[in-house]
Amino acid sequence: MRGHTDTVWASAFFKDGRRVVTGSGDQTLQIWDVEKGTFVGGPFEGYSQGVRSVAVSPDDKRIASSGVDENIFIWDVESKQKVLGPLVNGVMKFPDTNSLCFSPDGKRLAGGSCNNAVFVWDAETGARLAMLQGYRLDIGVEVLSVAFSPDGLKLAFGSKTFPGTIQVWRIDSAEQLLEINAHRIFVQSVVWSPDGHQLVSASADKTIKFWNSSNGDQIGQPCIGHTGLINSLAISSDGFFIATASYDKTVRLWSTKTHQEIGSALQHTSRVFCVAISPNGELLVSGDGEGKVLVWSIENALSPAFGSDPSYNSFFVHRSKVKLERNLYPEALSDAEKVIELHPSSYRGYELKHTALYALQRYDDAIEAFKIMHSKLDDSPDPEIRQLRQQYVSRFEVLETAIRRVIQVQLENAPLRLLNTSTGHLCDREAQINAFMESKEYEQLWYPSMTHGRLPTEHIVEAVAKYFGWVMLSHRWERKEPLLRDIEDKVIYNLDPVGTVVKLQKFCELARDAGYHWAWSDTCCIDQNNNAEVQRSVNSMFIWYRNSALTIVYLSDVPPSSESGALANSAWNTRGWTVQEFLAPRIIIFYQENWTLYLNDRSPNHKESITIMKELEDSTGIDAQSLVAFQPRMTGSRQKLQWASSRVTTFQEDIAYSLFGIFGIHLPVIYGEMKQNALGRLLQEIIAQSGDITALDWVGKSSDFNSCLPADIISYKPSPFTPPSLTEDQIRTSVLSLRDAAVVKLASTLYARLDNLTVPRFGNRRLQLPCIAFPITAVRRSRGQDQKTSITYEVKADGLQDISITTEEKLIQFSRARPTRQPYLLVRPWNRYDLEPPDLADETEGVDDLSEPESPSDDSLSESPRNNEPVGSESCSPALRLLVRLGQPFGALLLAQQRGGEYMRIASDNSIIAQVKDMTAVHDMMDIRILEIL
Repeated sequence: MRGHTDTVWASAFFKDGRRVVTGSGDQTLQIWDVEKGTFVGGPFEGYSQGVRSVAVSPDDKRIASSGVDENIFIWDVESKQKVLGPLVNGVMKFPDTNSLCFSPDGKRLAGGSCNNAVFVWDAETGARLAMLQGYRLDIGVEVLSVAFSPDGLKLAFGSKTFPGTIQVWRIDSAEQLLEINAHRIFVQSVVWSPDGHQLVSASADKTIKFWNSSNGDQIGQPCIGHTGLINSLAISSDGFFIATASYDKTVRLWSTKTHQEIGSALQHTSRVFCVAISPNGELLVSGDGEGKVLVWSIENALSPAFGSDPSYNSFFVHRSKVKLERNLYPEALSDAEKVIELHPSSYRGYELKHTALYALQRYDDAIEAFKIMHSKLDDSPDPEIRQLRQQYVSRFEVLETAIRRVIQVQLENAPLRLLNTSTGHLCDREAQINAFMESKEYEQLWYPSMTHGRLPTEHIVEAVAKYFGWVMLSHRWERKEPLLRDIEDKVIYNLDPVGTVVKLQKFCELARDAGYHWAWSDTCCIDQNNNAEVQRSVNSMFIWYRNSALTIVYLSDVPPSSESGALANSAWNTRGWTVQEFLAPRIIIFYQENWTLYLNDRSPNHKESITIMKELEDSTGIDAQSLVAFQPRMTGSRQKLQWASSRVTTFQEDIAYSLFGIFGIHLPVIYGEMKQNALGRLLQEIIAQSGDITALDWVGKSSDFNSCLPADIISYKPSPFTPPSLTEDQIRTSVLSLRDAAVVKLASTLYARLDNLTVPRFGNRRLQLPCIAFPITAVRRSRGQDQKTSITYEVKADGLQDISITTEEKLIQFSRARPTRQPYLLVRPWNRYDLEPPDLADETEGVDDLSEPESPSDDSLSESPRNNEPVGSESCSPALRLLVRLGQPFGALLLAQQRGGEYMRIASDNSIIAQVKDMTAVHDMMDIRILEIL
């Protein structure tokens, strides 16, 4: 670039790397576009003599310059106007300032003077902030170069002395930290390494030296090669190389690592006075005595060393790394390709290449580069490089172990077999894992961990969960569904699209199009001939639906464009297994016969559809909260049994097996045991584990499993008996009426005995039932009956109002006058939850203060602390409140004693609703027992 008419004394790059400013003996400054080689700013005029120094502020908005005419100005780049100056040192006039520099934050400007001092000004106001002056005070001793440290806390400057010295000062305290006798004669230029650990100096003695900036020790050998005085020195922003300009008409590049010249000398036709390197390290500008400004490509400058000088290869390695750090991925990739071209047998170029490609999201290419890199490590004879390979191998082994551990956890509650929606193959657990290990998702997971040495566990968990997410199908079985043997080792998409095969294909396509790799259908993903697999599948079904990413419900009998109500009337809504299939999933979508969305509802989760959930609620009797956010548990079993009471299943045992997950129960699956046994085992487990006796509230026929259980789940279809609710005022009024001391005492005793009762026990088909017993004193058949199967009896029992009981079983008629040998009881099953918890604010001496439980004998009960409490004391309130509740109607069981002393329940056609005659007759409620029922 030719624009000056005299020597170019100074040059400096802007941060954008596209522009450079130059100062010349022709008294002007100019700004150049280095890519186009054109003049874009200036000339900046105002000097009466030549411009010796220039500096650009870190924000690229200002330029500082000094001239031989003793003036220092600060210019606005955009307006090309002076904003400050001339700056003065306040001591004496000096012929010129050879060097200027801005602090890293741009707030200060430093310049050297002729009296071996450096002045610091406020770059905004021009006010002088400091003067840093060494031991010499000679007019002839000039500061030739000045440089701020990268942290902005220190200044280094080189002087025109014999010997040539470097001084380092702390700015805030104006304290000299170092003085280094660096060169035999003048120090023409000094710079800091980007990390601040080193200083580099160039001298009129034709050498470049490196120094420890903390103690002043020389580092390594000097750079030697120039044949004339070195005027200027610049260091790349990554600290990898330096450039020097000399009277010998050349610019040379040097490695800061080896201190050797790299590439060949760049020739001028006259002495070179200044040099500058672009921030990205790709360009270099130099100015000479003829007024020429030359722009050089660093890469081209190094090209003569191609294939011979290892520094050339190292330059591109380093530059690629720097560009990766700066997120300049295309440029980093270009440098990586150059490294591979220079040294194709080395792993290093491929290492850089795969890092850049991965950042550019070119995953396939990145992985290919990584594999080549790995092969280069394998082939290297260098022990250190082979050790590096072992580090990768070890890292891979650790990563693979971590991934497999996460996969194991993810698949613990996943179906045993799944359909691969991409390939159409049925895959067992091992095949699923192998598919993941060969997937792009796996490569994208281990790749950054391998290259950057990180094991981001949360990323592994997220990636594994996403990949292995599966879609479940809920549907009604039809004739000739494809079974496991029909699709094993086949591609489902290649099967003839006829009959129910179409349903399977459409389901997998929907799952695939939704972005899921895996799908499950109960028709073909369970080996029906493997008993162990059937056992595990039945007991895990609820969990599989619960943990699914999505459940698709296919309504084969709901035609397109159906209106609300079609779902309720679908055969799907009558099946036993579908209860858990719509309760368990968190996300569910309903599809019509032609695989279009039901009601055209495009919401991502139909559990969020008020219309669809209302339709299900009305048709199933299941409350909306349970439909949307059901939690499996055994409490409240009567309600859940009612949900399933109208459902049908193909195999009779399934009516019980389909409820395992709803209650959170795991039991053996025994096809062929028949319905009564399957349902009996389920109900026995519910009562045994939870103590919940609401499952005893049913009407119909008794089970052969245990007479207290129903023979069929349809016995739960009638709504359970719910005693009349009492308001708090009604309870308080009733409590206040119970003022008789004897009543209060007996109530406290009753409370204590009930409180000491154990929970029900159920095992080996025998139920140990805690209850309040009311002996039956008379049974008489009602007159005028015409029933053929059921008979109504009038029943009297001690302490209870007379009741009528209808049953298919024949009862022995008797009375007090004509007693029977087979005792009958009406019992109130006891549930500990019927005890009202005390109000902690009012009952400071209530049930919690009872003594340790003792045997419920009359003698022990007479010792109850409650017997000594004053009549009407507040601590008696829980007992009296219980007495009021016991006075309300309750669901009773009719029991008949057997020869061995056990009892059997006599089933009735309707709920047996009993009520005490007088709640103050507490002694009638004191027959508390634990009965064994067969």
